[in-house]
Amino acid sequence: MKPLIIGTRGSPLALAQVEIIQSLLRKGDPALSLETKIIKTSGDNFTNLSLIAGGGKGLFTKEIEEHLSQGEIDVAVHSMKDLPTVLPDRLMIGAVPPREDAHDIFISKKFQSMQELPNGARVATSSIRRRAQLLARRPDLHIEEIRGNVETRLRKLAENDTLDALILAAAGLRRLGLWRQFGDFQWQEIDFEVMIPAVGQGAIACEVREDDTGTRAALAFINDANTAACTTAERAFLRALGGGCQVPYAAHAVVDGKNLRMIAGVFDSDGKKVTRGMTIGSMSNPREVGEEAAQQVLG
Repeated sequence: MKPLIIGTRGSPLALAQVEIIQSLLRKGDPALSLETKIIKTSGDNFTNLSLIAGGGKGLFTKEIEEHLSQGEIDVAVHSMKDLPTVLPDRLMIGAVPPREDAHDIFISKKFQSMQELPNGARVATSSIRRRAQLLARRPDLHIEEIRGNVETRLRKLAENDTLDALILAAAGLRRLGLWRQFGDFQWQEIDFEVMIPAVGQGAIACEVREDDTGTRAALAFINDANTAACTTAERAFLRALGGGCQVPYAAHAVVDGKNLRMIAGVFDSDGKKVTRGMTIGSMSNPREVGEEAAQQVLG
């Protein structure tokens, strides 16, 4: 039997996500033969380049999608929040497994919460979405850009005595088990009322070729309808606004009975202007929910 080849970045988090996908696939078909192909992306090659200067969305997906389009891999596994809302021709999202925790996490050696940070504290993040929402609450903070994978950022916090805190996604910390490794840090889950997550945060996207019916059938088992509907709504919101990593947009949807309930926001990068809204609509029409949310925040 021809193995199913999964393409991914080589970071510890990317490989952990592939392990999740492989485990889910084997539950559906224990005899399924699986291989992993590691592909270096622009985001991996230019580790000191700002995400904004580097072009944002697509930095961590473009080269993997090229291998997929050329038939060199069968599935591209991405962090959903890295995936542009417009996919290359003849590619599609074939499955979205159950979502991990979508919250952002406050991490510090010195302080137990954001509320404890003193005036002028230095907080590190690579995300302009996080930056904008932090400054909206605390304009006194000094926000510093930080690059590297999750472990690298945590080590930078551990080794830099002048850095007061770091903001990371909970999903990566959980998937890598880093709560235990860095157990001497203070951790605080940031409420959605304070910081709306990135579109797709905590979700994994399995991208495939539209005409690859065999792979699509294999992936159908691992697709979670609720997560797929929520992320479809969030991505529709982002696409309607024409946004990506370079614009401080945020959205998070949850299933509420037969409906989707979505909070969304648009921010100035300095946090001085914040527009937030909530939209409720049918789970059967997630794109409409996202597009309505976009109209709402644009006023």
